[in-house]
Amino acid sequence: QVQLVESGGGLVQAGDSLRLSCAASGRTVSQYGFDRFTYGWFRQAAGKEREFVAGLSWRGEYRDYGDSVKGRFTISRDVAKTTVYLDAHNLKPEDTGVYYCAADLFGSMDIMRAGIHVNYWGQGTQVTVSS
Repeated sequence: QVQLVESGGGLVQAGDSLRLSCAASGRTVSQYGFDRFTYGWFRQAAGKEREFVAGLSWRGEYRDYGDSVKGRFTISRDVAKTTVYLDAHNLKPEDTGVYYCAADLFGSMDIMRAGIHVNYWGQGTQVTVSS
């Protein structure tokens, strides 16, 4: 059992920055440890399919990003706070969408990137970037 709670979304202007947070908790997180999960961020704009944004491997040594955010977004984690972050800079109107956090126990980055067999998802936080 894993609960993921996103926060930090909001309405910003193009060029602004945001930090999204994803707090992980639950029996499975306590049993295995926060750092035994591969984490990912996804987003979904209105009328579009869900898109992979960023991923962080459970060992913490590998990060992956969607092409549209490379160089602008950074994924990180704080093991002590059991929280995953997404730092988004130079935001663009096309970054608008609902951002979801995902977790997969001992997951591979390929699985996370595909987002198909990932077991745990948060409820999402809305990010709106005005031009």
